Amino acid sequence: MPKIMSAEEAVRTYIHDGDTVGFGGFVGAMVPEEVEAKMQELFLNEGSPKALTAVYAAGQGDSATRGLNHLGEEGLVARVIGGHWGLVPRLQKLAQENKCAAYNYPQGVISHLFRDIAAGKPGVITHVGLKTFADPRLEGGMLNDLAREAGPLVELIEIGGQERLFYKALPINVAMIRATYADTHGNCTFQKEGVTAETLAIAQAAKNSGGKVIVQVENVVEYGALDTRLVRLPGIYVDAIVVAAPENHMQTFGTSYNPAYSGEIRVPVDSLQPMKLDQRKIVARRAAMELVPNAITNLGIGMPEGVAAVAAEEGLEGMVLTTEAGTIGGIPAGGKDFGVTTNPDCILDQPYQFDFYDGGGLDVAFLGLAQADEKGNINVSKFGPKIAGCGGFINITQNAKKVVYCGTFTAGGLKLGVADGKLQILQEGRDKKFLKEVEQVTFSGEYALEKGQPVLYITERAVFELTPEGVELKEIAPGVDLQKDVLDLMDFAPIVKDVKTMDERIFREERMGLTF
Repeated sequence: MPKIMSAEEAVRTYIHDGDTVGFGGFVGAMVPEEVEAKMQELFLNEGSPKALTAVYAAGQGDSATRGLNHLGEEGLVARVIGGHWGLVPRLQKLAQENKCAAYNYPQGVISHLFRDIAAGKPGVITHVGLKTFADPRLEGGMLNDLAREAGPLVELIEIGGQERLFYKALPINVAMIRATYADTHGNCTFQKEGVTAETLAIAQAAKNSGGKVIVQVENVVEYGALDTRLVRLPGIYVDAIVVAAPENHMQTFGTSYNPAYSGEIRVPVDSLQPMKLDQRKIVARRAAMELVPNAITNLGIGMPEGVAAVAAEEGLEGMVLTTEAGTIGGIPAGGKDFGVTTNPDCILDQPYQFDFYDGGGLDVAFLGLAQADEKGNINVSKFGPKIAGCGGFINITQNAKKVVYCGTFTAGGLKLGVADGKLQILQEGRDKKFLKEVEQVTFSGEYALEKGQPVLYITERAVFELTPEGVELKEIAPGVDLQKDVLDLMDFAPIVKDVKTMDERIFREERMGLTF
């Protein structure tokens, strides 16, 4: 029988110095905030728990102090194995200052790793990460000197004549997860949660490693009071139940509770207001021209989110939006609500979503373009000392049937205008984005060519395509000077053959009249 206890009692009882702790959640959804905050408080006051290994798949934080930012105290963690680092600047700082061994591996790989640890397997064997920075032939996912001294947690192997990566399993001493309700026997439901993440897999991994499972909940009810069909985590896995204060049990870090996120109700969704005609809409319009009917789609956060708004404005129906967090259908949320969806058709456990993604289920993915190079490689994960991490980017981009990168041609102060169907560059960006070589390979152009995967790079003034001969310039915007506004601002020379003019409808205020 699990024990109902305070967050302090749970941490003191079940988390010991040197433990490996698996953390569940996605951005701010399904994050056990109260227990994580108590870990920080006890460490600062008493110096324990300390020297932990933290393992997590998705980014869990608010880019400030919540979520895994609570672990950002020197000495609290000795090693961090994470899928995304951009939302946890306090952990980033420890990694940058070499105060913990820091690793970054694909989000889907880590979510599958929890499942394989539960099954007693030696680790995850997959193609995901080949020829990216996770590959030991490049960086092996190691982010700092302490990690390099310890060595990679991934090996290159060959199976049936094919290269694969083997990500090694490790025992999980404590699972740190959350649910909506628990009964007095520990059976837990997730009905108010916007995602279910890899909660079940982490709990199973801990129990089958001989570890303990701490579950933060909104409330505890009597045994037998819960609908069996809603129980997603059985009590046989649960050791401690912590009832959290409402402020530490928000549905996301941006929203206290929205039943349309958890699929409890469906709300009318008014037509999205048309986007203003700026650089984001220009890129999104050109990207939307790559949509096909009934495409199963993933949209990255930021500029790619505009593709959905353009599709709505143009009346393009049938696109099915999915998120790596596990939602299918509906309208994905952004910002601190990223990962959850308004009116989802279905919410899958995250490992199952990545099964579908890794197997090629996505028809098209629209992702951000931070840096590109002459080999068609993309970097979105590391910029100088800043560690953003790959998140689900590698799983998504390596396996989608088609990938479209969306971003401005330059960065830092870029200002644009339009007139008479032509693009005007009012102020050029300070930073080039098309480089001779990217800082870190988050997407491998070589791997894409080997697979025959179509890849486009769409900016407000130029469209490029990855070809066996190299990156080829396919289109430029009307009003743009090829030499001055494109070629002179690239650190490599693209292939220039038959360059067409981008559709001038992209640069006019009125609707484009797009059809499938």
